[in-house]
Amino acid sequence: MLNSLPAPLIGLFASLLLAVNSLGWVPLLLLLAMLKLMLPFTAVRLRLDPLLVRIAEAWIACNSGWMALTQKASWDVEGIAGLDPRGWYLVNCNHQSWADILVLQHLLTRRIPLLKFFLKQQLIWVPVMGLAWWALDFPFMRRHSEEVLKARPELRGRDQEATRLACERFSLIPTSVMNFCEGTRFTPAKHRQQQSPYRHLLKPKSGGIALALNVMGDRFHAILDVTIVYPDGAPNFWQFLCGRMKRVQVRVQELPVPRHLATGDYAGDPAVRDAFQQWMQQLWQDKDAQIERLLDLAKR
Repeated sequence: MLNSLPAPLIGLFASLLLAVNSLGWVPLLLLLAMLKLMLPFTAVRLRLDPLLVRIAEAWIACNSGWMALTQKASWDVEGIAGLDPRGWYLVNCNHQSWADILVLQHLLTRRIPLLKFFLKQQLIWVPVMGLAWWALDFPFMRRHSEEVLKARPELRGRDQEATRLACERFSLIPTSVMNFCEGTRFTPAKHRQQQSPYRHLLKPKSGGIALALNVMGDRFHAILDVTIVYPDGAPNFWQFLCGRMKRVQVRVQELPVPRHLATGDYAGDPAVRDAFQQWMQQLWQDKDAQIERLLDLAKR
């Protein structure tokens, strides 16, 4: 098994397998995506989107294959039984590492519809992967600070419109809309800079998830609240490739969609915005307490 090799060699093999896997599947994705772009009709999209999803799922399955060869991690997972691969889900998760994405895809692919992530605009330039995300209709967002948005409020409208258009496309076939509400990976420095009230989390940003609910609230079967904990410290991507992720704990909780918030005007109604932020803060308090419990459990 590859996981018995020295860590740098494991990392090189994992990188090679990841690259070969991506280069094998991405051209197929791009071919179908270009066809969809040239024939922008709903009937065409309804035929091609399921094919794109199957290609992406095969790509993820191959990633899970090389992870099995290179990883010796202990997986402690609860809450993924009984999910519906034909439902629509809004998935929310804490964010610590690029490894989070591979963990989520490994555990949830084919248990629920393909995860579609909200991505930073800059990520479209990532070699190979940026084109793949574009082909799969992942929405690219230009995230701005509150200071910039106050000075130029029209920028808020652009991101909202991009989110709305993406969610309208997602409503055609079963989809899982994935959002890291912290907006960035957790680090102690960011935690201190934000003066976050949570021990293990950054402050959540509710705008993206609120707009997704507003556009697709009647479609979503449930909200999946996912918590990922690395008891030995979150690995960076190279450490993950090297097989240095020793343990990972994942808890998935299925929550009802807050219909009273989904139908409100988050952008235009301060009362709705306050209610949504209170709902998100409670969700984050519960998640923070759950992380603390999981870390205590891992020490025993």
